[in-house]
Amino acid sequence: MNALYALIAVAALLGVVYAGAGPGGSQYLFGVVIPYVAIAVFLVGVVYRVLKWASAPVPFRVPTVCGQQKTLSWMKSNPFESPHNTLGVIGRMALEVLLFRSLFRNTQVSLTPAKRLVYGSSKYLWFGALAFHWTFLIIFLRHTRFFLEPTPGFVHILEYWDGFLQLTAPTLFMTDAVIVGALLYLLGRRIASPLVRYISLPADYFALFVLLGVAISGISMRYFTKVDLVAVKELCMGLVTMQPVLPKGLGMPFFIHVFFVSVLFAYFPFSKLMHMGGVFLSPTRNLANNNRMRRHINPWNAPVEVHTYKEWEEEFRDKLKASGYALERE
Repeated sequence: MNALYALIAVAALLGVVYAGAGPGGSQYLFGVVIPYVAIAVFLVGVVYRVLKWASAPVPFRVPTVCGQQKTLSWMKSNPFESPHNTLGVIGRMALEVLLFRSLFRNTQVSLTPAKRLVYGSSKYLWFGALAFHWTFLIIFLRHTRFFLEPTPGFVHILEYWDGFLQLTAPTLFMTDAVIVGALLYLLGRRIASPLVRYISLPADYFALFVLLGVAISGISMRYFTKVDLVAVKELCMGLVTMQPVLPKGLGMPFFIHVFFVSVLFAYFPFSKLMHMGGVFLSPTRNLANNNRMRRHINPWNAPVEVHTYKEWEEEFRDKLKASGYALERE
């Protein structure tokens, strides 16, 4: 039912853009106003979430580690799984952000027919997540050609290697096929697995459906419905230079694509998608595990009056001595 609720919400969004950008509607609203509002919400929301996380006190070192900590010189430590300095933290974060190192260690729990609990390696989720994130990044970088003039050289390099197979005309980009396959796998996993389905909320499905809407509408424009690329670049350059224009030749598929992208941007700061920024501010990842090398004192501890044992003994000396209590100082 959670997946159905999310699908209905996305279908409603599709109906909104069909009704609003169609004949008699306001294409300027969906081509200019809504993208500006979405970007503003995205920037304000991301800055707010990051500042809120950054202001949270982290008085102690709480990194999650799975390797030998640096201790004695004759004990070999693990510089990435249990980093003890800034360089090790940078290496660990690079492995986490670029290769999803912690997800690579994901294990699957199952119960054998003999009622025995076993743990086994499960790399499907890691591979699907890695495929989605990397293809999304490549597609995002390819789209910078619409917002920059002249087109950066790295965009041409990406396009060449992305479409080097040249299977179709226009050239089929491998990332277009991979991102749809990865999203369908992540969606199917949530639906097919009872355990994952049990903990999945409508928001989890909504993000996947919106991403599928962005990918499928973009693929449709490139290979099937077509769109005037000159008009698209004119609109994008106008948005970037704060001189928006709405050229002719932009069909309904384009407005559907832009609207889903706008929804994704506006929804991003308030969803689990913010893990993109949160991973850099997670104290379980961005702190060095040097608890054995230096003492960490909570800087937020308020000063309090203490009553030491020595003072306590002096205060009750007569009574303690009369009761036969062994005093430290006679």
